[in-house]
Amino acid sequence: MDRTDLQRLSKDELIELVLQLQRPDKTSRNSSKPPSTDKKEKRENSRPGGAKVGHEPHNRRLADNPDEFRDHRPTRCDRCGGSVSPDADMELIGEYDEIEIPPVKPYVVRHRRFACRCAHCGVGVKAPVPAVATTTPFGRRIHALAIYLKGFQALSYERLRFLFRDAFGLIVSEGALMNMFIRSHAGFKIEADKAKAILREAKIVASDETGVRIEGTNSYHWVFHCKDAVVHQPDYSRAARVVEETMSDHVPKVWLSDRYSAQQKHGAAHQTCLAHLARDTAFALEHGSDDLPLRFKLWFGKAFDLARDIASFKASTIASKKRALEKHLAILLAAATGCDLARELQAKIRRAQNQLLTFCDYPGEVEATNNGSERKLRPSVIQRKVTNGYRAMWAAKAEADVRTTVDTARLNGANPFQTILDTLA
Repeated sequence: MDRTDLQRLSKDELIELVLQLQRPDKTSRNSSKPPSTDKKEKRENSRPGGAKVGHEPHNRRLADNPDEFRDHRPTRCDRCGGSVSPDADMELIGEYDEIEIPPVKPYVVRHRRFACRCAHCGVGVKAPVPAVATTTPFGRRIHALAIYLKGFQALSYERLRFLFRDAFGLIVSEGALMNMFIRSHAGFKIEADKAKAILREAKIVASDETGVRIEGTNSYHWVFHCKDAVVHQPDYSRAARVVEETMSDHVPKVWLSDRYSAQQKHGAAHQTCLAHLARDTAFALEHGSDDLPLRFKLWFGKAFDLARDIASFKASTIASKKRALEKHLAILLAAATGCDLARELQAKIRRAQNQLLTFCDYPGEVEATNNGSERKLRPSVIQRKVTNGYRAMWAAKAEADVRTTVDTARLNGANPFQTILDTLA
């Protein structure tokens, strides 16, 4: 927009333009922007780190099965200097663990194949070819460690190669590391398909997506999860097609997501993430000129209180509180306001009006926010920031299947590295 365009604007249009330019940027506290985009040096209400006054100290728990015991017994009396007999009755007054990791180095088994001539007929006899001669020289634990470090500690192929070389004394090329992922994918795909089968029978499903670079294009990493399974799915698209293909015509009773249109109409009922709307409310409250956002903030506070304690309420109490919230919301949506931000907020909440309190109909089963999906996407976001995405779609799908396998096993308290190791068995 140049000077000529500005001269054509009316006085009211110029005032509105200036007001828009004066509005502060959105942050993670008043919008859906991630905390990583905030300017940390200007964060408000920051608190110093470290333990607070009166904080109870937490000491490391002693190991259950120590590998070695070293007993420290008194040998001389501190008062008179007399020697203490080794057979004197001793009382245990303290135990302390000293922890160390022994040097880690590759364990190499050299397979040697021999041949000879038969003493009876003179024919040459050769030993069978060992399996390692036609497969990879790297064992299952090396495969598991490479997959774990790349997928869950966000190491690139180059950094992973250096770690194996510097920490373990093992020379592995980037091509060999890539082959480990290709070779291992079949086992993780089987487990991922099992998780999808569970998802396609679930009563309640939550979903979200985040951007990722795949083959140099803007793509998306989707996550779907229910009570018993977590499914990660990369795709070039952010459209509803991804949901339809993942769910394979299954319609759960409740779908939980944000207000993005591609996430709508996939369940018999829908629960919109209240946290997203609460952040929009915070922005309107901070930068608006009306008290309506404050009234919405108080309403969301009551809704969050109900969601937090809903498992302890009787059905009649939940129904009563839900009716009160619905009545109060109708009043807020009908309220007149002269603030543009308040009107925009009102319109957003009105469009999702019938999706805000679905969690009341499924106490303890449906969350009021979609924070669970965002937490499951966080490792993928970190991976994107560190590695800038994937060079090929097969790599994105392979890693998604690993995440699906590990995150599904985590629902039952399984150790991520052990899950990877067991899958490769």
